[in-house]
Amino acid sequence: MALSYNRLTAGRRLERIAALSDGVFAIAMTLIVLEIHVPDPGPIRSEQELWNALLGLGPRLLTYLLSFLTLGIFWNGQQTQLNLFATADRDLSWLQLAFLASIALMPFSTSLLAEFITYRLALLAYWANIFLIGLLLYLNWIYATRNGLATQEATPAVSAAVKRRIFVGQSLYAFGALLCIVSPLLSIAFIVLVQLNFAIAPKIPILSRV
Repeated sequence: MALSYNRLTAGRRLERIAALSDGVFAIAMTLIVLEIHVPDPGPIRSEQELWNALLGLGPRLLTYLLSFLTLGIFWNGQQTQLNLFATADRDLSWLQLAFLASIALMPFSTSLLAEFITYRLALLAYWANIFLIGLLLYLNWIYATRNGLATQEATPAVSAAVKRRIFVGQSLYAFGALLCIVSPLLSIAFIVLVQLNFAIAPKIPILSRV
């Protein structure tokens, strides 16, 4: 029987996808911190001037925290899915690559937001990046479960919980983005609280259901 090229490039080794994912996440997490620069020592002549310079780094420190939490949450989400996948095929591999491409955009959207933190357009561009990541994570799960690539542990109840968590998370992010109509800083503060909730308080009632 003749083999098609698509079968030869199926990309069934999940550990290879996981290894690539870890590398992309590690690079993205490193690049966002490189946007925080030590203050220029030239004009600093006192403790107060140094303090003022450090305060000026506030927007970049805030967006660093925001993005590090974002990447950590989505890394955990992807790892959860990979642990529930039995194998992969060519299409799932490309969906995973698309997901990683959206992760690789985070340093850019983070830098944009840090530079223009009071601009609504910068906040919406940042949210669009988060939305794209969440959408691709959702599509990966839908594709795998519908094409027999998931393990037996991925029961209908587990699948519903995975999809519900993504949906609830993206809904909260969208609400946070809409708050930029009132104030971009209020919007950012809400998104940070949502992320802290997901990251360190999984037993809070809203999260125990997602």
